[in-house]
Amino acid sequence: MSLNVCILTPNPADPAFDGRWSEVRDRMTAPLEALGVRVASRSWIEDPEGLQGFDLVLPLVTWGYHRDYDLWCAMTDAWGSLKLPFGNSPDVLRWNADKGYLGRLKSKGAPVVPTLYVDRVADIDLESAASALAAETLIVKPQVSASAYRTLRVKPGDELVDPPEGRAMVQPYLAHVEDEGELSLIYIAGRFSHAIRKVAKAGDFRVQPEWGGQISAYQPEDDVFRAAEDVLKAAGEPLFYARVDMVRDDGGAPLLMELELIEPDLYLGFDPERGAGFARAVRDFAGGRGRAVFGDGPSA
Repeated sequence: MSLNVCILTPNPADPAFDGRWSEVRDRMTAPLEALGVRVASRSWIEDPEGLQGFDLVLPLVTWGYHRDYDLWCAMTDAWGSLKLPFGNSPDVLRWNADKGYLGRLKSKGAPVVPTLYVDRVADIDLESAASALAAETLIVKPQVSASAYRTLRVKPGDELVDPPEGRAMVQPYLAHVEDEGELSLIYIAGRFSHAIRKVAKAGDFRVQPEWGGQISAYQPEDDVFRAAEDVLKAAGEPLFYARVDMVRDDGGAPLLMELELIEPDLYLGFDPERGAGFARAVRDFAGGRGRAVFGDGPSA
């Protein structure tokens, strides 16, 4: 059976279109085509009805969607109403776009970095936030963001330079991002696939490659696996793909930074199978055996 898969890509008018998204897409496309799956690309802003002929739609490089959040929400509504075959459902793609989901995951038992939420950046009192979070240094970021967009590292008394617009969040700065780094576990079809470590360059705190972060393969410790499992269970629904980004707190406990369910780089170049497992899962899911692919739930 010939299968047709669509990978959604950035808005051509967004700054992300000039980034490395095409390299990431190509790392996904190659193993799929090796299995005989036909792969097409469409911008996520295109007419949703044009996606009706595909067996599976993956929004894995919709980079920059956070700069047009209202349109993103409208598109998820349209995809859902058309019942398009998305890997992660349009409902998931909508709630995961607003990092307020961290509070919901924490309420369900997930180990999450302590977070304060404000409706306006002007409402942030850094002194009070530092006291509430028991932290000397803070991270301020938008609730809707990606790739460290308008993310600041500040201390009480600092001026917020080019701060987030609108709703924001404040977290303690966890210094392990500079040595052990951010620990990312990638799950495909409910099963652990591989993991990577992202370490910020000297003097910086942003771990993304766009900011000079260094990426390496990583074998998660047992406590990191357990924390990732708790996060996925707290999400409470089947996820075809997920990247669980964690960092250790000052006491060494792994805490969730973000649960990436929309457009994470799956770092298939660091997968021992170089994406072959991802491709098999896509083929089976697109071919109608999706529930079987998920197995019994998250497992290391």
